[in-house]
Amino acid sequence: MASSAKRDPNGTWRIQYRFTDWTGKKRKSQKRGFKTKKEAEEWVAHFKYQQSSDPSMPLRDFWKIYMEDMGKRLKETTIENKEHIWRCKIEPYFGDLPINEITPSRIRRWQSEMIEKGFKPTYLKSINSQLSAVMNYAVRFYDLRSNPCMKAGSMGKGRADARPYWTLEEFNKFSDSISNKHEAWMGFQILFWTGIRVGELLALKVEDIDLETGLIRIDESYTRLKSKDIISSPKTENSIRTIVIHEELTEELREYMAHLYRPRPASRLFPEKTKRFFEHEMERGIELSGVKKITVHCLRHSHASMLVEMGFSPIEIAKRLGHGKVTTTIETYCHPSMDGQKKIADRLGRKDRGEEDAV
Repeated sequence: MASSAKRDPNGTWRIQYRFTDWTGKKRKSQKRGFKTKKEAEEWVAHFKYQQSSDPSMPLRDFWKIYMEDMGKRLKETTIENKEHIWRCKIEPYFGDLPINEITPSRIRRWQSEMIEKGFKPTYLKSINSQLSAVMNYAVRFYDLRSNPCMKAGSMGKGRADARPYWTLEEFNKFSDSISNKHEAWMGFQILFWTGIRVGELLALKVEDIDLETGLIRIDESYTRLKSKDIISSPKTENSIRTIVIHEELTEELREYMAHLYRPRPASRLFPEKTKRFFEHEMERGIELSGVKKITVHCLRHSHASMLVEMGFSPIEIAKRLGHGKVTTTIETYCHPSMDGQKKIADRLGRKDRGEEDAV
């Protein structure tokens, strides 16, 4: 790549350069505003790496190529999470290294440092997956011979340990304690009795609720990112679903929506509310009611566990929760209870005694 740096009348430097783009077409361009000639030359050297398919480029430069591509394919929240892990956990260790010098042994040492920091197993897994993803990208598109993360092995684990959940009795105690805040009370009623995610709750609009048929349509998710409201598609394609709700919840929603200020079809049910609002209200309600501590997301577990106790099949539960795979429902949400184990033992005892088995 030919280039030449020149000083502009205002004292800054600009650099002119020729390059061949990814289509093979030869181009000419320039960039201004550098404080020194060295800074300009370093910039064009980095640009050269980014235009190359040479796996000897530093990972920091390759990351820019990777994210430019991924930015067109992933949700904004996913991109933000990737960037955070890169800045805090990967770049300080590997940013200056050429891709083809990132060896399994270096990765093992990095993994040991991450483990020693005491991160949760699921977060360790996520960190490792981000590094592996960019190395896989280099293998597929930039002629890197192999992904060193595969030889190094993984760290952490993909699924969290069984999360705590509330029984109906515990939820009712909590619910009574926050009844003085109608918005919070209504939100928690929906979360517990439908099992939807908090992002799906916050995205609900008036037009998503059919009070005549008792249906809730889930097709969007809300999050707050960098002081900006983001409405996007739900977590997966299977998350787009219609949930049937029982009569009591329908009537509670009817009363709640009757008090919304000038609602229009596109009005959100919980305007100006974020996940943090419900987290704070949960903390308040737990303290007032004395029930065990759980997170807002654990209400989803509570709903699924209640359905298991009621005898519904994993397929029925998976459809209601918006899972694509029944195994996800079973492994993540369907926690066996001691009551269920007692029922099994009792029925086995009757069979052993030769008694009729009453289901």
